[in-house]
Amino acid sequence: MTHSRRQFLSTASMLMAGAALPSALHGFHRVAAADKLNVGAIGINGMGWSDLNSILKVSGVNCIGICDVDKSVIDKRLGDLAKQNQKPTVYSDYRKLLENKDIDAVIIGTPDHWHCLQMADAVAAGKHVYVEKPIGNSIAECNVMVAAQEKSGKAVQVGQWQRSQKHFNDAIAFVHSGKLGQVRLVKVWAYMGWMKPVPVQPDGTPPAGVDYAQWLGPAEKRPFNPNRFHFNFRWFWDYAGGLMTDWGVHLIDYALYGMKAKYPKSVMASGGKFAYRDDAAETPDTLTTVYEFDGFNMLWEHATGIDNGPYGRTHGIAFVGNNGTLVLDRGGWEVIPEKGKMEAVPYTKSVDNGLDLHTKNFVDVIRSGNLNDLKTPIQTGALVAVNAQMGNIAYKTGKKVYWDGQKGQFTDKDANKYLSAGYHNGYKLPKV
Repeated sequence: MTHSRRQFLSTASMLMAGAALPSALHGFHRVAAADKLNVGAIGINGMGWSDLNSILKVSGVNCIGICDVDKSVIDKRLGDLAKQNQKPTVYSDYRKLLENKDIDAVIIGTPDHWHCLQMADAVAAGKHVYVEKPIGNSIAECNVMVAAQEKSGKAVQVGQWQRSQKHFNDAIAFVHSGKLGQVRLVKVWAYMGWMKPVPVQPDGTPPAGVDYAQWLGPAEKRPFNPNRFHFNFRWFWDYAGGLMTDWGVHLIDYALYGMKAKYPKSVMASGGKFAYRDDAAETPDTLTTVYEFDGFNMLWEHATGIDNGPYGRTHGIAFVGNNGTLVLDRGGWEVIPEKGKMEAVPYTKSVDNGLDLHTKNFVDVIRSGNLNDLKTPIQTGALVAVNAQMGNIAYKTGKKVYWDGQKGQFTDKDANKYLSAGYHNGYKLPKV
């Protein structure tokens, strides 16, 4: 690990302080509203493709570069983009895309284990960045990504698009109003009935046109297995953190936002592969995690193959107060009162497209130069990603672990072994 301990702790301290972003930093390279904004996209199979489609709806945005390790994905996207009168240059190596001085901003939609390297390289190359969540596959990577943005002064938006939705922000404003009374518990959950077992498959040869070495990047070298490729990569520790990070960063984000909280005092987690014991996935299909903050607990639950989550919702956040409980999900929010203590607030539905609002916000900030207007700056993305990683670390250690906010690490040496992700194949954690 080349990132120094001093730098690691300094960045962690900045995250804890929640320092405001300066409105203009060196090297911002503001793009005037009348100018074309040229974007490139790295990883365009899943959310990267959704992000690119969304940002192209913004007036004046043009795609001039795409990069993916899978030629079949490239070929399909070239056809899709041609229908939108977009004719990007194709790159097989993202570093070559970053050398294109005509590209103002990049979208990073690769698997989690690539986010840190690619984001750090992108801002160093003078690009603004829209990076998918979770931002890093370790706490150390999250800290490096914050440091890279702050050094560069570039706009970095994290793809937690719920931050741009009206009903989410209306619900949090209600929490902040104090009408719920003392909130002593926040429940956060993801019950994913659509998720089925990942069938065991033998190792084999990468499909024609796939640069598997480039896909692995800093991850441990292993034989190609279709289960670890494309969407299912998120169920393997080498590349991601399972539902704890995949959905957790979306939902825990709002729990922290509602409670104006940063980092917990302690975390403990229990779970495992209870539903699909013999499938190929590594990450737990069932997990319960308890975060202890000053004055309240946060409870995370996830379960695959089940839709009947708390309050009859597949996912959500519930702020449990003395006067009532506010329940919030992607569809809307409501308040369920404690008898005789407050009035109910009927269910209010979502009315907007969070992703489209989020990518437009990113473009608007690039054009205005005001980083404070970003809905999900890298500091916000790092805060929630670190909290989610803490849950996985508590699960892996099987202990109740305590966080030392001053040192930016756990008090347990076994837990601290998981602060950094291993880098392999000649790659090293970026040094900022």
